[in-house]
Amino acid sequence: MNKEIKIGNRIIDENSPTFIVAEMSANHGMDFNRAVAIMEAARKAGADAIKIQTYTADTITLDCDDPCFQITQGTIWDGTTLHKLYETAYTPWEWQPRLKKIAEEMGLIFFSSPFDLSSVDFLEEMNVPAYKVASFEINDIPFLRKIARKGKPIIMSTGIAYLADIELALRTCREEGNEDVILLKCTSAYPSPYEEINLNTIPAMKETFQCLTGLSDHTLGTVVAQAGVALGAKVVEKHLTLRRSDGGADAAFSMEPEEFKEMVDHIRIVEKALGKVTYDLTPKQVASRAHARSLFVARDMKAGEIFTPENLRSVRPSCGLHTKYYDDLLGKKIRRDAKMGTPMSWDLVDFDET
Repeated sequence: MNKEIKIGNRIIDENSPTFIVAEMSANHGMDFNRAVAIMEAARKAGADAIKIQTYTADTITLDCDDPCFQITQGTIWDGTTLHKLYETAYTPWEWQPRLKKIAEEMGLIFFSSPFDLSSVDFLEEMNVPAYKVASFEINDIPFLRKIARKGKPIIMSTGIAYLADIELALRTCREEGNEDVILLKCTSAYPSPYEEINLNTIPAMKETFQCLTGLSDHTLGTVVAQAGVALGAKVVEKHLTLRRSDGGADAAFSMEPEEFKEMVDHIRIVEKALGKVTYDLTPKQVASRAHARSLFVARDMKAGEIFTPENLRSVRPSCGLHTKYYDDLLGKKIRRDAKMGTPMSWDLVDFDET
């Protein structure tokens, strides 16, 4: 897989800043103006991109009340059917070209998760710069083939995928000539328990699949996203709403704008702190070496006295001889009188006497 991927005006590679995506999902509450307000909040918080979802209840599932269409897996949506949930959560398609235009005027990159073949066609007409494949669509091979053929970057979540599912999805993209895939570590639980996140999978996934990796994070708070960046995530996706108390299908595990901004700010600090692999010292560190330890005369001494642990010590600062000479100097005689606090130097040592 390619290690340098361009989405809109952003290059994503191992040395680039983390690409931070605000996921709107159902948090618009079927209110266009609220959707715009969420995008504005994302911009102010420092997000690089806003992502929506492109489906209708009828394109993502069937209007059926049979047991297998009931949500009963211990989620926050239990007690309804898939179709009824998606009827309240989808983003109206007639909004989406307008939202894209507004987002781009704000300086945000705008893209979406399609959920069936027709939504891919719709997004192609909008000329989105990338596609997001949600965790639950990673095993839809005809769907993946169609997206891959568009030749655009694909950000793919792995929340419900076994290793074989990821291998098959990547192989499918390669077969269609698309090597611009970023894999996101994801835990498909809403909200996700911290002990189920397994962030150490991020560097392992990078090594196993030789691709860029990231994190689709459904935990509460900012800590997991920051840690993901420290482990190599080059993309971070978090749900954003205006206020969780406003309710909605995804509100319970979404960030509020102040939290999102805190996350972005902390990620940027983590990036600065990660820096590069180096054993060189900065000018400030070099200056600080003045306070490193070295050898000093620790008591007033007369010429001819023998150096002992009582009168020769390793202390701060670094004005004297290196501490590695300590054992060599013990038992030697001092050449001349020296006061306590005199930095050790070779001209204080009488090498003619034993």
